[in-house]
Parts: sequence; structure tokens; C-alpha cells
Amino acid sequence: MQHEGPEQAAGPAGGGETPPPNAGSSNLLDEIGRVGRALRQLFGAQLALLAAELGLARSAVSWMLLAGLAATVAGVGLGLTLLGLIGVALAQWFGSWLWALATLAVLQLAFLLGAVWLFRRCMHWMSLPASRGQWRAIVRDTVHRADAKAQEHSTGEGDRP
Repeated sequence: MQHEGPEQAAGPAGGGETPPPNAGSSNLLDEIGRVGRALRQLFGAQLALLAAELGLARSAVSWMLLAGLAATVAGVGLGLTLLGLIGVALAQWFGSWLWALATLAVLQLAFLLGAVWLFRRCMHWMSLPASRGQWRAIVRDTVHRADAKAQEHSTGEGDRP
């Protein structure tokens, strides 16, 4: 009694026979199909993630705008409260609400005039010849960069990492 090895046990009808010549192309097509399904699944997951991130970004922008509005309302409320407290303190000091309100009006007018003066001063500094030259250079550089980026995207080089 002779012991048969696995290759002898398979015999001509077993799994040890060589595949027909066209089976290689079938296996290649199966592999390509599997790669395609894997890529579809991968990019599908990436697209789902991108959609979720864009949804979060839209939500974040809305919440940021709401937070900015709340901060503005709170700031205005605080400013009015402080003006009221200063008005009460001035009314106690002067003994008259009329003088307290007039003093507050003069203080607010002085603050407004100071802000207008500072704005005009900054505009003057920007209009000086050296500043104008710097502004011109900044604008020229920005336009040059934007043109280069547009040229890069139109030639397709912008898609590379």
C-alpha cells in the first residue's frame, strides 16, 4: 500500500490541474472589478466625510454669526449700562439730571470727534508718497499672484499636490 501525496490524490479531476489559458484574463478582470469596487467604496466614504465636514462648516458659520450678533448686543447693552451708571453718578455729583445728561453728551461728542480725527489722520498717513508707493506695490504684487494662480489653474498645474 503506497501513501499518496496531496498532488497525487487530487488526480486529473481534482484541484491540481492547470487553469485554461483564458482563465488568467478572467482573474485579471475580477481583480480589476474588485479594485474598482474598493475605490468606489473608498471615495464614497471620502465623499460622505466631505459632505459631513461641509455641513459642519455651514453650521459653524451660522453659529459664528449668531455668536457675533450676541456679542454685539451684549456690548451695546454693556455700553448703555455704563453710560447710565455714569449718568447717575454725574447726577448725584451735579445734583441735576440736566447737567449730567449735558456732560454725557459733551463726553460722547468729544469721543466721536476724536474717532473722526484719528480716522482722518490714518487716511492722511496712507496718502503720503511713501505710503502710496507701498500700497501700489502691495496691490501690484497681489494682482500678480492672482494672475499667476489663475494661469496655473488654467494649465492644470494647480491640481498637483
